[in-house]
Order: sequence, then structure tokens, then C-alpha cells
Amino acid sequence: MIQFDRLTYTYPGSQNPVLEDISLEIGAADFVLLTGPSGVGKSTLLRCLNGLVPHFTGGTLYGHVSVAGHNPISEGPQVLSHVVGFVFQDPEAQFVVERVEDEIAFALENAAVDPTEMRFRIEQILDLLGLVPLRGRAVDSLSGGEKQKVAIAAAMALRPRVLVLDEPTSQLDPQSAEEVLQTLVSLNRDLGLTILLAEHRMERVLPYVDQMIYLRGRGRSGESGHSVLSGAPRRVLEQVELTPPMVTLGKKLGWNELPLTIKEGRHLASEILLRFEYDCLSPGDDNVKGYSGPGENDTKPVLDVRDLQYAYENTEVLKGVSLTMKKGELVALMGRNGSGKTTLLKCLTGLLRPRHGTVEMDGQSLKGRDTAEICRSIGYLPQQPDDLLFADTVSDELAVTLHNHGLMQSPPTDPHRLLGKLGLEAVAHAYPRDLSVGQRQRVAIGAVTVTRPLLLLLDEPTRGMDYAAKEDLVRLLHEWQNEGSSVLLVTHDVELVALAADRVVVLSQGEIIADASPSKVLASSPLFAPQIARLFPGTGWLTVDDVLAHLGTATCN
Repeated sequence: MIQFDRLTYTYPGSQNPVLEDISLEIGAADFVLLTGPSGVGKSTLLRCLNGLVPHFTGGTLYGHVSVAGHNPISEGPQVLSHVVGFVFQDPEAQFVVERVEDEIAFALENAAVDPTEMRFRIEQILDLLGLVPLRGRAVDSLSGGEKQKVAIAAAMALRPRVLVLDEPTSQLDPQSAEEVLQTLVSLNRDLGLTILLAEHRMERVLPYVDQMIYLRGRGRSGESGHSVLSGAPRRVLEQVELTPPMVTLGKKLGWNELPLTIKEGRHLASEILLRFEYDCLSPGDDNVKGYSGPGENDTKPVLDVRDLQYAYENTEVLKGVSLTMKKGELVALMGRNGSGKTTLLKCLTGLLRPRHGTVEMDGQSLKGRDTAEICRSIGYLPQQPDDLLFADTVSDELAVTLHNHGLMQSPPTDPHRLLGKLGLEAVAHAYPRDLSVGQRQRVAIGAVTVTRPLLLLLDEPTRGMDYAAKEDLVRLLHEWQNEGSSVLLVTHDVELVALAADRVVVLSQGEIIADASPSKVLASSPLFAPQIARLFPGTGWLTVDDVLAHLGTATCN
């Protein structure tokens, strides 16, 4: 169905190819996971399938690409759009009209499909993806998972033979992500659709895929051999460093067959639990991970939110939210898409004005202050990193922030050192918007943290980041915590929360329904439990290090 033969591609103005000598094959009706380190060229490879690369990007391309007998390089997107359905990283960026049904019809209208045939196809797609109740809804009123399904439906309108998706679950809560993945499984199983999906959160996708493609890129440390690995997921995972927690644990413990599903992992984990008496199991470490605790003068909360209420027109979004944070504390704010998490952050920064309640920062009320003044002590990273990127180079992004805060002559942190810690040294002089999503995310993090604000508000900061980049970010956040900064982290990434958080707060329909340590909230939640907690229920263990630490100190038989 798909063949790459010695494909090499270089973007305009670049000296080095982003894809180099790529050769691989994908069979008809295969469900394929494409993964690899951030910035390695996954999105570029996907765009080669429908001709966006090089027809819209320019640049230099060598080699051959074939998709269902078509040549995307010579035929271009106009022809390949009938063969390859494409869903981008941000589904909202590809929406054109306001209503769900009209969005699905848009591609058909542009292809001059007969009106009777068009109506038949729309009904089929709505039924197939369970979107009939949403057909008349405004697209911007949908949840994240619903928008992703509409984007898939629009891509399916021309009945493509291949469906390509670029990180379709990166902004979704675990339940919405599972719903989208089950939709893809159904399309693959019932229609024989070939699916190629790029994703960093491999733990979500591995149980469903037939083939795994791992792009290494140029000069990756710790991994030798060809620039691309392709084959059965277990065989590929055995050869690479970036693996989900359950697979990482299996490697460290020498399991003969690496588990891809929790069911497989539980069978292997049960042998470990047999070595322990249940009354010897530790209930999980409730000590904070990045901060040694408040001193005598640090008991006053850095952030104090009381009875915060906010509504969009007549729809209540926040219903009396109260939240406090200590100096140096990292609090993870979780919840389903649409539960009010982003709205809360915007209220804290003055971008939205709550209709009731108070917000105090370091004992001072923020009422009446404008956003520019508030953001001198609060650093805010929105969901879309591009909202913060407007300078000519990565280094300039940090310099602009320092200049706007009057800190250019005496920056609180060395911007060059910060870029190094964010893994951005090599692209310090690159144009930010030419970078991958994960790299742009890290540039935006650098821009909001270079002033070392007292409180950091991070809204889905790890979108587009691989496991190693997330671990680097966690280390950096813990370093800032130890120096006194507090972090409110909004995320759907349960594995990140297990690594980073001192406390977990869960929002549901605008109300806080849980506020406790990670071991209490995550381990007991069927929705938010990380892989290790699912493998070892009742232990309180959340991470690979938790398991290894207990095995290393175990005295029970």
C-alpha cells in the first residue's frame, strides 16, 4: 500500500536533511504507529504521503514515494487527497465551516460530488463514527474528543484508502483518547482502512498496532544502526531507548517478552507480587518529589483562590473553585476535556474576569490588575505555543521576554543555559515556527520561565515531547521548585503527573472533586491510573523507579 524508497528530504534554507535515506513498506489494512524523538521528522514523513511535502513546503527531495499506486511527488495533494485522508495535530486548524455536518460536506462539495451521493456519504460517515447526535452542533461547542472525531469524519468524506493522523490524542483526556482510538480500530478492522498514526504517548496506542516505525534521525545518542526501524512492535521496542513505562520496566527486569497490554503486564507482574506479603507492601511515597518542604516562613500560600466562579454567557464553567498552593509546590490539575482547567488558568492571569470569588498571589489580591502586571509574577504557557512565538530566532524569544520585564541587563537565569536544559541549543538561531510542535512547545516554556516567575501556569506543556524530553522537563521543574518557584501543571498525561507532581487536583464540571497526593488520586482512579499503578494495584507504586526501589529493599518472602 505504501512504499518509501531511499527518501531524503531537506527543508528550504537548511543544510541537513530532516529525513535521510528512508526505506520502508506498509501493507494494506495495516494499523501502524510512527514514533521517535521530538523533532526527528515524523510530521514531515506523514506529509510526504499526500504531497504537502514538497508541493507546499518547497525544499529538496530525493528518492521515491508510492501510495496505493500513486506518486505524491508528481501528482500532488489535489490527486492524493482522494487517496490519503489527513488529520493534523490540531484538528481546529483544519476546520473551515461552523457546523459539524457542513464540515464533513466541505471536501465533497469541493470535489463536485453529486448532491444525492454526497448526502448518502455524509449519513454513512455520521453513523460510522457515532456523530449523528452532533450533526447540527457548532464545531467550536464540541469537546476535544468530539472535535477529533469530526476531523476524522471530514478526512473520510472522500473515501480514502489510507488515513494519516498526526498525534491525534495529544490534547485529549484518557477517556476521550480511548474513544478516538477505538474509532480508528473500528475503521481499520471493519473497513480494511490502512492507518498510519504518529504518537509520542506510545502506551495509548501499542495495544492496537500491527507495525511500529521508529525514526531515529541524525546523530541520536544511545541508539546505533539505521535511521529507521520498522517491524513488529516488540521487536522494535527491544532496540530503542524511548519506551513507555511498562516496557521500560520489562527491560530492566529482564522479562523475556515485553508486554504491550496491561493484561500481558499483569501476568508478569503477578510473579513479582508473589515475592511479597501484602502487609509488607509500602502504600506509596507521599513525600514531594521536587521540593524538600516549606521552611518556617513559607507556610503562607503563594496562591490562594477562593470560591471562584465563571460562566461563558449562561453556561457555568467554574462553580466555586477554591485552591491553595505553597511555595515550591508542583500541583497537577487534571480532568476531562471541558472540565474548566484552561478557564481557571485564564482567570488567574486576568485574561478572564471571574464573576465571583477572589485570587491572591503572595498575599496580594489580583482583583483589578491587568494581565501585563499579573504576568510579572506569574508565567503562563497556553495550550497553543505559537500564541507566544513572534521573534526571528529562538534566542530572541527569550530576549524579548527579558526586555519586556526590564531584566535584559540582569536576567534571573542565564538564557543560554536555559536553552541547553530545554534541549534547544542546536536550534538557538532557528526561526521558531519552523520547528516541530515539541520544539516550539519548549521554546514557549523558555520564553515564560526565563524571568523566573514566582508561579508557573503550564497548560499541556508536554504536547509533542518524547519520553526523554518530558523527563528533562521534570528535572528542570524540580530544580526551579527547590529554588522556590511553584508550578500549576494542567495535563492529561498521567505518566508525567506520576513523575512530577507533589499533589493532584481533579476538576469535574467546574468543581474540584479530588485534592490529594499522587498515590492517593492516581492509584485509585480507573481513568487516571498510570501503567505501573495498573500493573501493581494496591501498592501505591506509580513509576518504574517506585518498583525498582521496593524490589531493591524488599525483605519479605
